[in-house]
Amino acid sequence: MPETHITAGMALTCWNCNVRTDDGQFCKGCGKIQPAPPGADYFALLGLPPKLGIDVAALEQRFHQLSWKLHPDNFVRAEERERDVALDRSSQLNDAYRALREPVSRVEYLLRQRGVRKEGTTKQQAPPELLEEVFELNESLDELRAARRNGAQQAAALRSKLEAAQHNFEGKLAEVDSELENTFSIWDSAIDRGAGDDDQKKLMARMNEVLNRRSYIRNLVANVQHELTEENA
Repeated sequence: MPETHITAGMALTCWNCNVRTDDGQFCKGCGKIQPAPPGADYFALLGLPPKLGIDVAALEQRFHQLSWKLHPDNFVRAEERERDVALDRSSQLNDAYRALREPVSRVEYLLRQRGVRKEGTTKQQAPPELLEEVFELNESLDELRAARRNGAQQAAALRSKLEAAQHNFEGKLAEVDSELENTFSIWDSAIDRGAGDDDQKKLMARMNEVLNRRSYIRNLVANVQHELTEENA
């Protein structure tokens, strides 16, 4: 199920004194730490808009500032409810930082949060433009495995062929990463201009397709690396 969003204007009240807090971290009435609002996403927890081009140094600084304020050690003498809230807030903050600090995990989170991508489910299907190369690569992998089992001398030649294929697909992976970075800029521009749901859905579908290609090519590179490592063992 997609994660829910915070409803605009949602009225939240303090668990301790019932003063309206909305999405503040601390109650303005009694000063008690407040739970994260229902449906709060990782961008919101770090005070960021849902954009993909993030200044990582600024993100880290923001994370450390919030960590200092929300750390459970600051609430060791507080009542149990407040200690529990602080622990939950700190845990959520750590999860948010881990998800947003890296570009790929950041876009994966955004797409999961919007219901476009489900965790652990990526299409492992060869992109049409790579079908021939993938077929040749799989043939070479099968030949290397057979040669290794039989102790054949052609293993060295096959290893060289696979090393060249690995280099080739590593280049394609770099191209996909560049394409993904370009979609970040397009997405951020769309957010800045207030693009509608239809435009956002089209962009998210495009990013999801790029991520699927990236996952497939990355797995190819990993498989080749594994076989080469086995050969050298």
